[in-house]
Amino acid sequence: MKIKFNKTYFLLFITLLITEVLIAKFLTTGFIRHTFGDYLVVILLYTFFKSFLLIKPFKVAISVLLFAFLIEFLQLCNLLKWLGLQNNTLAKLILGSTFHISDLVAYTLGIITILIIEHKRNQLQ
Repeated sequence: MKIKFNKTYFLLFITLLITEVLIAKFLTTGFIRHTFGDYLVVILLYTFFKSFLLIKPFKVAISVLLFAFLIEFLQLCNLLKWLGLQNNTLAKLILGSTFHISDLVAYTLGIITILIIEHKRNQLQ
């Protein structure tokens, strides 16, 4: 694993981060907030890691997916309550507070999207 800054991935990361912040700030319910936001968050994490690390797309994508699944399953164990953060708005926003299978589907679809885009991009090069 090598460290090398990639401006394209970083710009994508910043764009997705701003999008996620706007979703969190202005949308409190609905598909965009609860499902599309989860879809985007794995893409956000992927682009963050690809901004700094030269790692094969599949390895990064699977690592991000496993991390997202881990956080989601920790919600089943009341992670926020266990950490004493159940009343912390930022912790609830970042870690989530309830387990939903639909979140796992959104994460998986986000990673599949990334892998398709990376595959197509590699074919063009």
